[in-house]
Amino acid sequence: MRKFIIMCYLLSVSLTAQNHKILTLKESLILGIENSKELKIARSKINALEAKVSEVNSQLLPQIKFQASYQRLSSIPPFEVSVPFLPLPIQISPTILDNFNLKLSLQQPLFTGFRLWSLKSIAENNYKAETYDYQKEINEVALKIQTAFWNYYKAKQLKRLIEENLKQTQRHLDDTKNYLANQLATKNDVLKLEVLYSNIKLQLIEAENNIDITRSSFNKILGLPLEVETDINVETIDTSFISYKLDELINRSKEKRNELKSLQYQVNASNKAIVSANSGWYPSIYLMGNYYYSKPNPRIFPAQNKFKDTWDVGVILQWDIWNWGYTSSLAAQAEEQKIQAQTALSQLKDAVELEVYQAYLSYNKAAEKIKVSRITVEQADENYKTIQEKYNQQLATSTDLIDAEVSLLQAKTNLTTSLVDFQLAKVVLLKAVGEKIY
Repeated sequence: MRKFIIMCYLLSVSLTAQNHKILTLKESLILGIENSKELKIARSKINALEAKVSEVNSQLLPQIKFQASYQRLSSIPPFEVSVPFLPLPIQISPTILDNFNLKLSLQQPLFTGFRLWSLKSIAENNYKAETYDYQKEINEVALKIQTAFWNYYKAKQLKRLIEENLKQTQRHLDDTKNYLANQLATKNDVLKLEVLYSNIKLQLIEAENNIDITRSSFNKILGLPLEVETDINVETIDTSFISYKLDELINRSKEKRNELKSLQYQVNASNKAIVSANSGWYPSIYLMGNYYYSKPNPRIFPAQNKFKDTWDVGVILQWDIWNWGYTSSLAAQAEEQKIQAQTALSQLKDAVELEVYQAYLSYNKAAEKIKVSRITVEQADENYKTIQEKYNQQLATSTDLIDAEVSLLQAKTNLTTSLVDFQLAKVVLLKAVGEKIY
């Protein structure tokens, strides 16, 4: 029985550990990136384009094909020649009803109007573009993870502040009831604090609900079941401020943003697409060779009911003399696609510049809010202590005390929000510049 109890205890501890995870920001990023469905799709696109490069490369190499066939022919008289001085005709070629054909072919492109080489370059540029898109997707996922992480942290901190405020209000309510019993306070003073206490309890219920919501969002972005009791571990919050120069940030973003690199490779691919489209103006030349092993072999006369091998080798030239403007239409489409890609690249550069500028402003404002919020907390705390001391000496009313408590709670709430906003603003700025945030 003792062993059974120990086993049950260990099993329950194990199940509890599986359903309860305490994660740091770094662990959250690793887990979220590993489980991201968006990144799995992006990785699959890279694999597909890598296979496309291999496919195009294969077209530059000799193509070897094997063909086998069997035919049963209808019966016909053999080919015979009658000679006047002979009683019976001479059989020139017998009738062979069962025909077997084996063919091994080789074809090597020698010149295709630069089409195959341009297709190879297009595939390679698209592959490189997708690899940079993949890096961009990782940063996007990392931003979502960090946003969910810090929102969860903010919800927990706000709940903690409300719980502290609730305990504080409970103490004041108990003191006020004692004052009322000693006729040092009025019934109205007690009622005001009871109303405040009830309102704080409502805020606490709302805060607990907000924690459940932010935790579920956090779990979902990490790829965990919603019911897992995740928790986060934040030892310290880095509030160090770095003074950046806007021009340097914009220039760095144009060099490091993966979206710009990806689109530049797409522009390169569009240039090669024009070459591929114009390949129709040139002839295509192929080296070809065939090996035949047939029964009967049609090149051997008279026909023999046995397997014989023959071969041939040569050069094929193909040239579209007139195709009703097909080639020129392809070239026009490729030219327009190049214009679209170049314009999209220019648009993206403008969007990146605006994104960096907005992130730069948000970062600076978030740092300023922390300074102001800290001063406000100090002032609100000092004011609360002063009002509380006066209230204990019956020199301040319960209304004054309530206002001081509300002001202090609001100041601490604003500071917590400012700290979280600064962390997110810092991450958004780094992402806008093109730095890794994971």
